[in-house]
Amino acid sequence: MQPRYLAAIVAVSALTFALSPLATIGFGGFTEGQFPVPQINPPVQPAGYAFSIWGVIYAWLIIGAGFGFWRAVDNPDWTAMRRPLSISLIIGTFWISVANRSPVLATVMITLMAVTAIQAMLRAGNDRPWLLARPTALYAGWLTAATGVSFGVLLGGYGILSSQTAALTCITGVLVVTLLVQSARPSEFIYPTAVIWALVGVFVANMSAQNWPVVGLAAIGIVALATRFLQTKIKEVTA
Repeated sequence: MQPRYLAAIVAVSALTFALSPLATIGFGGFTEGQFPVPQINPPVQPAGYAFSIWGVIYAWLIIGAGFGFWRAVDNPDWTAMRRPLSISLIIGTFWISVANRSPVLATVMITLMAVTAIQAMLRAGNDRPWLLARPTALYAGWLTAATGVSFGVLLGGYGILSSQTAALTCITGVLVVTLLVQSARPSEFIYPTAVIWALVGVFVANMSAQNWPVVGLAAIGIVALATRFLQTKIKEVTA
């Protein structure tokens, strides 16, 4: 596919993705009635304020995609990441509508969104990082955390694990994936920052419930991701 068409697809899909909540009843999390085992304030889920990050993600993706279509159509730094990013955004356009009906299918979809968003971030070149790599990294980081949340609620909701065990298992999984992705692109600090934002939300939500195991794991994750990034920066400075 010609680079101009790919750039246009990314720009349009970023818009449809951002506007998709307006075409639905919105999404405030999976409801109790969607599961055999009702999930009331599952411990894997961040505090409500954390989801405000979506406003930043939508706006930043649109700005980046718009600039890419306007000024960087043929730039190889941009072209390499457009196919996986467009796939992620197109799936995301339909995600809220599906999530309100089928948590299982929504979990499959958000996993695909996260995988393709991470691919896009890793393929993004170094041109204008605040318009290319970093909005994609914020999106990919939040999706990494959101995928863990979705699996955690699903595992608890279908009685496969207790809500507590599901939270501990899925938060651990998010940390492992994040550290692996950090290793692949260690200089991109926005990706782990998005995951840290989610972990802070989990920390806050579970502090009020005095759920100390989850609070402790979230705190360990925050420290681990921040330390990993600082180590990378120290190496860059001293190299």
